[in-house]
Amino acid sequence: MADKNHQTGATEQENLSQLLQIRRDKLKELQESGNDPFTITRFVADHDSANIKENFDALEGKDVTVAGRLMSKRGMGKVSFCDLQDKSGRIQLYARKDEMDETEYNRFKKYDIGDIVGVHGVVFRTQRGEMSVRVVRVTLLSKSLLPLPEKFHGLTSTELRYRQRYVDLIVNPEVKRNFVLRSRFIKHVRDFMDARGFMEVETPVLNTISGGATARPFVTHHNTLDIDMYMRIATELPLKRLIVGGMDRVYEIGRIFRNEGMDPKHNPEFTTIELYQAYADFNDMMDLFEDLLSSAAQKILGTYQLQWQGEDIDLTPGWPRMPMHEAVKQYCGLDFMAISSDEEAVAAAKSIGVELPETADKTWGNALYECFDQRVEEKLIQPTFITMHPVDVSPLAKRSPKDPRLTERFELFICHSEMGNAFSELNDPIDQRQRFQKQVELRDKGDDEAGMMDEDFLTALEYGMPPTGGLGIGIDRCVMLLTGSDSIREVILFPTMKPLD
Repeated sequence: MADKNHQTGATEQENLSQLLQIRRDKLKELQESGNDPFTITRFVADHDSANIKENFDALEGKDVTVAGRLMSKRGMGKVSFCDLQDKSGRIQLYARKDEMDETEYNRFKKYDIGDIVGVHGVVFRTQRGEMSVRVVRVTLLSKSLLPLPEKFHGLTSTELRYRQRYVDLIVNPEVKRNFVLRSRFIKHVRDFMDARGFMEVETPVLNTISGGATARPFVTHHNTLDIDMYMRIATELPLKRLIVGGMDRVYEIGRIFRNEGMDPKHNPEFTTIELYQAYADFNDMMDLFEDLLSSAAQKILGTYQLQWQGEDIDLTPGWPRMPMHEAVKQYCGLDFMAISSDEEAVAAAKSIGVELPETADKTWGNALYECFDQRVEEKLIQPTFITMHPVDVSPLAKRSPKDPRLTERFELFICHSEMGNAFSELNDPIDQRQRFQKQVELRDKGDDEAGMMDEDFLTALEYGMPPTGGLGIGIDRCVMLLTGSDSIREVILFPTMKPLD
């Protein structure tokens, strides 16, 4: 069996090599006859496939110019049919030898599937009723030297689709929808923020200190300064410096880099929007987030009702808001508000099979958080704001005036996925220094996701930062929701992939 498979593979490789050579021979013939497609620098098309179909009655009998890729060929005697694919879809080309220059028609017959052409022709409907373009002149604009995947099977290998997104988009045109919706969502976000008086800004991607989140950074080296630098894991600290400086409403949409695991919800390189509003708190951020995401669904999809990961999701505004300790009590039966000691809290967590990470301190707050993370998060399907996170896991959030163990923080969960994270921002420089110091101690113990001491940020806080609400939203997760995609790689054009040997 192994020999048979080897022989089959060798035959397929030989056939492919012959196809590649045939295409190169065709290119050489074109070049030698003075018809080198790669010398053409410009071609102006005045219509596309969708425009012709949508306005067929008005365009029937009219001259049009279109351009795109040949996706199929039929006939090829004195009459040829081809499907042309452009940015908006496909349209049939109809070419007759007696209606074209004979030499040009004969060249056209030799064109391959995958070749890019420009076509001058007349809009008409075939006897079978298909809207088409009757070819008058055709120009080869680019020669495809590699054959496209077999037309009936397409590019079906998921890994190959991500590695060769350019081929994926050619042979699986429905894939483009995700990225059209992504673009529309990002535009909606900008319009939404701008309409509320927020200013878009840009902050550094390279930093001398890794901060603003709990995550492992990518490290690079700056040759001129001869120092290691960190690719940003968040935009939080630079943006809050701008709040200190009097820019009361700011946001940034940008790439974030975290040197962590990869799975259907995580890519090392991803996109967020972080926004900060002076004189606001986390309740204002909940209102803003709910309005932003629900209005995006209504504007882009025309409905609040979505399907994601096999669940029916309802984005109708009015999402529940639940403190973390209440969620743990509801789903796990543990009342952490009735527990006062760290030892009792850790024991309670262990009683339901929840173990704290080795690098985490054995505290009440960490026990509460791990119970939520390991036992509750997976149960949250409909949009739910989980509020009042423990201070142990919220080094940049303001303490609750009602319970100093908790912070004014929330995360939004939809279909057991975190969609965003927000605080009433900590603006007490003394408390912030103590929290940074706690992160430094965790880092010294081996937690490479813990934060670093940021003296300049502390200096900024000492000048005074007004009460501020801050919110970070995962753009990729939101697009996954709106497109119904189960993997983050379906909404990132070029996801991170391990190189092939």
